[in-house]
Amino acid sequence: MDVAIAVILRAGVVLSAFIVLVGGVLYLQRYGLTVPDYRVFLGEPADLRSISGIIADTLARRPRGIIQFGLLVLIATPIVRVTFAVIAFALQRDRVYVIVTLIVLGVLLYSLLGGAR
Repeated sequence: MDVAIAVILRAGVVLSAFIVLVGGVLYLQRYGLTVPDYRVFLGEPADLRSISGIIADTLARRPRGIIQFGLLVLIATPIVRVTFAVIAFALQRDRVYVIVTLIVLGVLLYSLLGGAR
């Protein structure tokens, strides 16, 4: 189980880094020579503030959407790891660890989806 969790975490981080790198290269190809105006702060566009908008931008091959998607993959990595742990503990019939891990998963999902609005 420990080896599988290490593989999940490593794969998530490497995949995320690769996606962000691809998005960064595309961004620099398109906007690398643009001079930024630091006097006005515009923030993130509205389409990059939601998961559906980020996925739509990624599918449209927009560089900023690809970068944001890579960050979503990075955020999802611990959630996948904890979900795997719940399944592994359930297969081992270890009820205490299943309950504790489900609580951790609940806290992760709450903080990601519903916390601090």
